[in-house]
Amino acid sequence: MKFKRLFSVFLLLTVLAGFAAVPAAADETKTPVPDPDIQAKAALLVDWDTETVLYAKNEHTELYPASLTKIMTALLTLEAVDQGKLALDQELTATASALDGLAADGSTAGIKVGETMTVENYLKCMLIVSANEACDVLAEGVSGSVSAFVDAMNARAAELGCKNTHFVNPNGLHDSQHYTSAWDLYLITREALKHPEFMAVCDMGVAEIPATNLSESRRLRTTNYLLSNWRAAGYLYPDAHGIKTGSTSEAGHCLVSSATRGSRSLISVVLGADRVVGENGVADVKSFSETSRLFEWGFANFSTQTVLTELDMLADVPVALSKIDSVAVHPDREVTLVLPNDVGPEDLERKLTLEENVQAPVSAGQELGSVELSRNGTVYVSVPLVALNDVEASKLLTFWFNVREFFSRTSVRVALIVIGLLILAGVLWKLTMGRRRYRYGRPARRTRGYRGRRR
Repeated sequence: MKFKRLFSVFLLLTVLAGFAAVPAAADETKTPVPDPDIQAKAALLVDWDTETVLYAKNEHTELYPASLTKIMTALLTLEAVDQGKLALDQELTATASALDGLAADGSTAGIKVGETMTVENYLKCMLIVSANEACDVLAEGVSGSVSAFVDAMNARAAELGCKNTHFVNPNGLHDSQHYTSAWDLYLITREALKHPEFMAVCDMGVAEIPATNLSESRRLRTTNYLLSNWRAAGYLYPDAHGIKTGSTSEAGHCLVSSATRGSRSLISVVLGADRVVGENGVADVKSFSETSRLFEWGFANFSTQTVLTELDMLADVPVALSKIDSVAVHPDREVTLVLPNDVGPEDLERKLTLEENVQAPVSAGQELGSVELSRNGTVYVSVPLVALNDVEASKLLTFWFNVREFFSRTSVRVALIVIGLLILAGVLWKLTMGRRRYRYGRPARRTRGYRGRRR
């Protein structure tokens, strides 16, 4: 008996300990993603793979881009290489016209009139140390003249969907009519990144340019503090890759950058940031520090989530002409989205658009509609919905449908009316002629009168 009591007490204590080990129910209230409040005139952060905008501030405002202009110059140069107009190892000679009119205090690689180097090395001078003269040399090499190249820049920007961009030169030196926006720079950069050579150069912290006909070898060190601490300390960002810096007194400090962490890649644009000197006398160039903060915010507050799978049966679509009156539809592929951590698949609004008057036969995989996922007016994705299985047509139902369809045609109806009228006319004619015959009597029959008996 004593053993049983001890066992019962032990069992009770075990159960109570189990309840104590169970964590309290998690608070279902999700913490909203905070606004990073980036200190710049404009800023943009986009998930590279899904093109999801994670943060936007004045992204369509027209602003001065400074040397971020050189992204477009690089794009047109690499497109000319792809088209066979130039080659990366092709040598170009710097002309007096290419170096004329450049600001004496502007970014330079010390290229001289008459100096010859390859297209690839001009790209390095332009993208690593932001050499203004390299831009104009490449512009002449691509289009024959700087003015013709500028026309090509504006035409290409329009093709890419840039609505707030107008270029005046290939280098970004200030002009009141030379402007773009954070969004347009994203579009231009995204196109440039389709060329592997572009990022290969932009991601270089340091590069060696071989000696030329007018210069000894050059060592180029990047102006991008996120990649190198050679020019300034305290800005290195280990996940950063490229892309381009820019600054003038009118434009402020600008930076287009990208970062990769794990399987996620982000691209950022910061325009019009300040250089702030703290009380300790240490300067903070906000284009770099705010870009790092923007990346950290994006990686920490957003995640890739599966919101649809091919196994999700979202609706039944009615099917005519079959013994089976409907077919289930599902997304044609798995869909993943980058969403704020406080948003899950269940928080997205689903808008189904289904085809009407679907008739058998239906094949598995046949598109029968679409589903649109959105939240607070922002549409994330639209995906086709396809049939789960085949649906065979009923021969009898198809026959009667074809009969109804045949007699519903206007031409058939007109023909039936005409035939009916002809029949009616025939009946009326028959009746009319018959009455006329009765009215006037029938013709007398010839009969032989009695003439008596001949004698």
